[in-house]
Amino acid sequence: MKNLALALFTIFYFQHSVAFELKTVSIPSENTEKNHQATVILPDGYNADTDYSVVYILHGWSGDYKSWHDETAIAKQADLHDIIIVLPDGNYDKWYIDSELKNNSNYQTYIGKEVVAFIDDNFNTHKEKSQRAITGLSMGGYGAFNIALNNLDTFGNIGSISGGVDPRAFKYNWGLEQVFGDYDQQTQFWDNKTIKNSVHKLIFQGVNISIDCGIDDFFIQSNRELHRVMMDLKIDHDYTERPGGHTWDYWDNAIKYQMLFFKTKFNSVNE
Repeated sequence: MKNLALALFTIFYFQHSVAFELKTVSIPSENTEKNHQATVILPDGYNADTDYSVVYILHGWSGDYKSWHDETAIAKQADLHDIIIVLPDGNYDKWYIDSELKNNSNYQTYIGKEVVAFIDDNFNTHKEKSQRAITGLSMGGYGAFNIALNNLDTFGNIGSISGGVDPRAFKYNWGLEQVFGDYDQQTQFWDNKTIKNSVHKLIFQGVNISIDCGIDDFFIQSNRELHRVMMDLKIDHDYTERPGGHTWDYWDNAIKYQMLFFKTKFNSVNE
């Protein structure tokens, strides 16, 4: 009897732990040099009679569409909150901008328009911006803000974890010059693409915002400055600092809080 109970427990635990469904899709693009794959995570019980809220989660520098799933327990969040999670590919080091320098490197438009349209056309999603969120880590945290600020009719919820929100502070790192251009020659473009200089676009937009960065992270000062600017502009947002650095352990923990934040905002619209 004990062995039977153990076997049943094992079967239940295994089934519960893999209840979500992983799909790899190829998303056509006219804005990038190639079509890219994306990981789509469907919640347990996903069906054609229900529309789901969607969270888009962007990888960091040197990552790809597999990084979040490979390094964290992000897939379980789809089941926990009954949402669709989309992990797009930002092509290693393209910084989720529409580059004025590099041809076919329009990842701001690719993800903000083409990826969203593909997901809406191929899965059961809520189409309202209030039911979409975008977030990411490091380069992806910057990208989430940049994409949302340029697609305010698409995303009603923004997150950033350890975001590189002021690229000017690290302009000779991580391939930034390859897509932003030489800083001395393209100063205005760099300034315009710095999040604190464009965050005023969020005034009166009713967008829900969550920013999280570890106190030992090399991006902490630029996140604090963004927080200060948003406070001065009276833009409502959640801002969190906690012990930790620029690590997967930090991101695996932080994303759980942001997913709860987004789910709460999704639900509040329907109440």
